[in-house]
This record gives sequence, C-alpha cells and structure tokens, in this order.
Amino acid sequence: MPHVEKGMQVGLFGGSFNPPHAGHALVAEIALRRLALDRLWWMVTPGNPLKSTRELAPLAERIALSQRIATNPRIQVTAFEAAHRVRYTADTLALIRARNPGVDFVWIMGADSLRDFHRWQRWREIMLTFPIAVIDRPGATLSFLSSVAAKTFDYARIDERDAQLLARKSAPAWTFIHGPRSSLSSSAIRAGTRA
Repeated sequence: MPHVEKGMQVGLFGGSFNPPHAGHALVAEIALRRLALDRLWWMVTPGNPLKSTRELAPLAERIALSQRIATNPRIQVTAFEAAHRVRYTADTLALIRARNPGVDFVWIMGADSLRDFHRWQRWREIMLTFPIAVIDRPGATLSFLSSVAAKTFDYARIDERDAQLLARKSAPAWTFIHGPRSSLSSSAIRAGTRA
C-alpha cells in the first residue's frame, strides 16, 4: 500500500485496467485536478468478480502498462489488493481505512460503473465508507440519473462545483464530474487486438 501522510486527500481509482489506456489517464487527471487531490492510487485489481477472467492479462503486465500511462508524479500505481488477497471493493476500502487513519480518501469511478454499481458486493457499504466521485464517460452521462445507487443516495449528492470539498466530507457523499471524455474502452481495445 503506498505511503501517505495524515491530512492528505487521496483518490482511489481501482480497476482491472485490462488494458490501461489514455481514457483511464484522463479520468485520473480530472480527479486529481477537480478534487484537489494530493495523491491518486491507481489500484490494479487482481480480477473483477463481475467479469470473466478468461481474457484477463497477467497482473504484472497490467501493472507495467499502467505505470507507462500514469505519468503524473502524484499518481501511484499499486496492486496491494493481490498481496492482501482482497477480492471485493468493500473489503479493500475497509483495509485502507484501518491502515490510514487521518487520511481523507475519495473512491473514483467512471459513470459507466455507476450504472451497474448496485450489482457490486456490499455496494451500500462502499457508499458509506468514503465519498465517491463519479467521472463522466461517453454514453453514460445520463445513466447516473437513473441508476439505483444515484436514486438511493440522491440526498448525499453534492454539486460538482464543490468537488474540491468532497474528500473532507463524511460518507455518504458523492458528486458527478463533467469534463472531457475519452471514447476508449478496454473491452474495445481487446476486441481490436483480437481482430
């Protein structure tokens, strides 16, 4: 787990990154800037319980590719979940909270993930652990309005103009951040590679 100091604002950007691409880097840069983060952990997961692992590239390869793309010195690529044998996001966040008292974390996800967020293991617990920043993705801008999670936690949404305050808020708190979007997707890149 990367080292951070008390009082820091740290973004948690997790995914399989299979493969990582410029769209992921754009989300990370938007989060760093709009959330006024000191650091961002680019967390390469060993797998994704909601996706097939047949097409999953080896973890070491996904880490190396992520390190090439995540060039901002405030971004730290990590795969600590594999070392701790953590499978679900709720468990990852509990581990992070226990090991880093006094650090303000924000979970970062793309709008496309929010659409299916209610299918995640213990998704309500995730919403209640750390504030969440949802970053706009092509084709998913409107889906956040109708998602189960957005409707359930509508009362906890803050205006994106106040996004820089999100890390200091108590969960549940979340915001939707509009901005430049990349049409790249890992599944499309994998499909193109096979073709």
